[in-house]
Amino acid sequence: MKFLAGHTVGIDLGTTYSAIAQLTKDGKPVSLLNADGRNITPSVVLLGADGQVVVGPTFERISQESPDHIVEAIKRQMGNKDFFVIYQNKKLTAEFLSALILKKLKQDAEKQIGPIANAVITVPYYFNDVRRKATQDAGRIAGLNVVDIINEPTAATLAYAWMKGELGRSDLKQESKTILVYDRGGGTFDVTVVRYTPTQFKVLATDGDVMLGGIDWTKRITDHVAEQFFRKFNDDPRTDAEAMRNFTVECEDAKRALSKQTQVPLSVYFHGKTLTLQFTRKDFERMTSDLLQRTRDTTELVLQQAGVQPGVLDEVVLVGGSTYMPAVESMLTEICQRTPSRELRPEEAVAQGAAIHAAILEARENRGIEGLSTLVTARLRSVQTSDVNSHSLGVKVSSPEDRTRKINHIMIPRNSQIPFNISQRFVTNSANQKTIHVYILEGDATDPEACTQIGDFQIVGLPPNLPAGSPVEVTYSYDANGRIGAVAKELTGNRVATTEIVRASGLSDQGVNNFELLAKDYQVE
Repeated sequence: MKFLAGHTVGIDLGTTYSAIAQLTKDGKPVSLLNADGRNITPSVVLLGADGQVVVGPTFERISQESPDHIVEAIKRQMGNKDFFVIYQNKKLTAEFLSALILKKLKQDAEKQIGPIANAVITVPYYFNDVRRKATQDAGRIAGLNVVDIINEPTAATLAYAWMKGELGRSDLKQESKTILVYDRGGGTFDVTVVRYTPTQFKVLATDGDVMLGGIDWTKRITDHVAEQFFRKFNDDPRTDAEAMRNFTVECEDAKRALSKQTQVPLSVYFHGKTLTLQFTRKDFERMTSDLLQRTRDTTELVLQQAGVQPGVLDEVVLVGGSTYMPAVESMLTEICQRTPSRELRPEEAVAQGAAIHAAILEARENRGIEGLSTLVTARLRSVQTSDVNSHSLGVKVSSPEDRTRKINHIMIPRNSQIPFNISQRFVTNSANQKTIHVYILEGDATDPEACTQIGDFQIVGLPPNLPAGSPVEVTYSYDANGRIGAVAKELTGNRVATTEIVRASGLSDQGVNNFELLAKDYQVE
């Protein structure tokens, strides 16, 4: 980790909205406003027919463009090697499109505070290695020196403890608190149990879903309204992408209104016909009950895995704009036996927590914020965090019962404290084997096909006449920000062959460099 000259910020790169924050000289985390004076920016990229790129365009501007020029929910595609958008005869990946959002956040914030060089970017706890690397690559493409990746619930916990005046206070009694962070944004969901003192943070367990968020609740309303329109007028708006975009906007507004009102009018227009409904909160909660139940199941599972009884929780913290729904508060009150806290602003907490983490890293590097008091700097330096991995890490091996069948042998179970390093010995399958092929898997399933292969590598040039059953040592590691390393050694005859992981997905260094150059050509509004 090396800091460059310039400001350091924390960034929440969200599915529907993104935010950027900084710790000020008086030790307060603050959101930096965008060009429109807002503290959040829609994570929407408009690739205009005229070559103009707009991040967070207005609905009026969107309505003037073809739907295939609008890219939304990019975060869900991070690390997906099969996803791309063709624009100006170029294939734009999720990393590049996310970099355009980051570039917009950076240039708007620089108008307030000056040049920004370094950033801590947040990710959902449940992001795997491929998605984390994609996020780091997006930051680099945007011209940022990404000094760390931090999990969103961890960032929210830092923001919560700082807001409470507890974080880094070595002068306070070091009594531990146990909190549950329920983080549901526009497109992803995490629930995490954290135990902390003013100077020590330890994640006990985490789980989540990178394909579950507020947009899924909105889609339920949109599908319902489209079906009602079809039944009444025998004209199906689902065949028209532009119509469905307009329907989605109206349904999103209705969803938000239902967090404060028990009933809202909802009108949609298509082909000269208008459908008007009175949409109730009860209707909304009924048609989305299975989605909420999925988050309930995850919450109860994480409490069980953490070994924490609900009644001993000191706080339940809500993070993410989708937690404004009253049904979320009711569900968590029932499970956790306490009313969730709304002291943090759900849409700002993650970016502000990332800014605090960035300041902690700066303080440790003796590169504190200019003008920051000695007392606040000392508080930052005293904070220690300990996370867990959200995915089990395994290696594909032959089954002991049937050597012709491959299984996933788990090396590092999920919810292990990280950083983590482990070495285990295996043996070669056949005599005179020329290569050893190591497949790195993420997931808990025994069947390798049910896991995610995140990389593979080979040891080549093995000694001649190597007998079957020769020992091979495989070492796996998780670093502090959830990135993976792997090494394999062939141990026969004091000969050691070592190789490093080569990931099967994501951009190569050259690919990142190419996109970094391309990003400089794009003027983002």
